[in-house]
Amino acid sequence: MSHPLPADLLLTGARIHTVDQDLPEAEALAVRDGVIVWVGPDAEAAAWAGPYTERIDAAGKLVLPGFVDAHNHVRLGSDDACVQLAGVRTLEGIHERILAWRETNPDAEWIEAEAFDYSAIPDGRMPTAADLDPVTGDTPALVLSYDVHTAWLNTAAMRRLGVTRDRTDLPFGTAAVDPETGEPTGFVKDFAVKGLSRDGHRALRDLGVPWASPDRQYGRLAKSLDDAIGFGITTVVEPQNSLDDLELYERARAEGRLRSRIVAALFHPRGTGDADLADFEDAARRFSDDRLRVGPLKLYIDDVVEPRTAALLEPYAGCGKHRGETFYPAEEFAELLAKLDARGFQCFVHATGDRGIRTVLDAVEHARALNGPRDARHQVVHVECLDPDDVPRFAELDVVACMQPRHCAPEIAGPGQDWAENVGEERWHKAWPMRSLHEAGAVLAFSSDWNVAEMDPMVGIYTAVTRRSLDGAGEAWQPGETVDVETAVHGYTMGSAYANFLEEERGSLTVGKAADFVILSRDILTVPADRIPGTVAETVVVAGEIVHRAPAGSRAGGSAG
Repeated sequence: MSHPLPADLLLTGARIHTVDQDLPEAEALAVRDGVIVWVGPDAEAAAWAGPYTERIDAAGKLVLPGFVDAHNHVRLGSDDACVQLAGVRTLEGIHERILAWRETNPDAEWIEAEAFDYSAIPDGRMPTAADLDPVTGDTPALVLSYDVHTAWLNTAAMRRLGVTRDRTDLPFGTAAVDPETGEPTGFVKDFAVKGLSRDGHRALRDLGVPWASPDRQYGRLAKSLDDAIGFGITTVVEPQNSLDDLELYERARAEGRLRSRIVAALFHPRGTGDADLADFEDAARRFSDDRLRVGPLKLYIDDVVEPRTAALLEPYAGCGKHRGETFYPAEEFAELLAKLDARGFQCFVHATGDRGIRTVLDAVEHARALNGPRDARHQVVHVECLDPDDVPRFAELDVVACMQPRHCAPEIAGPGQDWAENVGEERWHKAWPMRSLHEAGAVLAFSSDWNVAEMDPMVGIYTAVTRRSLDGAGEAWQPGETVDVETAVHGYTMGSAYANFLEEERGSLTVGKAADFVILSRDILTVPADRIPGTVAETVVVAGEIVHRAPAGSRAGGSAG
């Protein structure tokens, strides 16, 4: 065998799971100019070696395509300057964390916290300023929920931000009011829709909220990008950005922090007009290379189940007639989607409740009837509570199910947790029906939804395969909707690549595609499922360049979780 040019990089001694059905397994691959030029057996690899070829001996370890995380809020990220409330399940615990933070930050002008869990508030109610005031005093406090869909303010923050009984429709959310007094409670809904919008973020910044400052934003982005590449995520789909945010990615690229490739979706809040769409189209033209691409649009049709703001077909358990609301009447949303579809936009639509999801599917059906079918690959994002009648419609309408397996873990959404209790046991069979969608021919695009859940793909794959808690305790929840490991890996690679029109260049280890791959510390295709968590991305390669090597101490695979 002769070849005109040797490889720049040659990987040998591997167990390569290519995610390519034409050549599912291999031992070696060769890379030139960032692209895979050959995949095959070790016995033929030497022909691709030259005097300057970089060699990687995988020592028999599993090699997968780089992970494509189809919904990862790297720009939102996690903020080390905030009080960290993840894992705290009581109001007393929240108080303890805030008091401890105040002891080490006595001069802070704001108290900011993240990742509060709704279940920490007693009696299934939503939090109030009165719950925060005893430990925050006159220092304004802003606490974000773990899903960043709601905010929680103390009395001082309400004064600072101008929240009153006469001003509850805020640029950054909708203030809940006491039904008896009409006074704002301190709980703010619609934060994801309004507070994370361009205008909402500017309002928070102008009001002096430190969390919204550009430097804090960039710090969160840079840290999340470092985490992503460390987990072997070689393509990140950032699902909700304003045009103001794009300069953060340019800065990260200039400073060498953009080691993963980025697809950035632009947020389309209600009220977006034709001039905005023209600006979105211009941004898509300006940012269109293989490292940073802008283009899809992010919309919301409903909110989330935990505070009972997702749209359900039937009322919430124990809530009389309340079944949540959609952000648009169904007919208006159908016309909007048809308009965006006609202009060639791909739409990512947040939908968690069964009525919200059905509204989106109906809108796609309307768009196809009006505009004719096209390869749009619109996505329903989350697909948490899906009516069985709507399962086959995903494949019929070519709609992608962009799902986050970790969200259905029993310790997050199962019996005893707010999600399961609000939906009610009679609807648990609708929860994250991954296997049903897969068997019906739908495209599954898997993702983390960081920082709502852990970014590590190993956590998502484990949960998709087991539907058990991360520590393995207790029973699996809705185990009939598990998928096998190969399907889960496909969801995190080829499924997510296809979902973002990247299947010709990423998602599998195929000749002609980008040389993005990861060497794992364990063979997750063969080890027991409880050994998948803790598996480490030992070596991460993007475009044929080694961009990450795990520290030596972690390369055995760390804790089995």
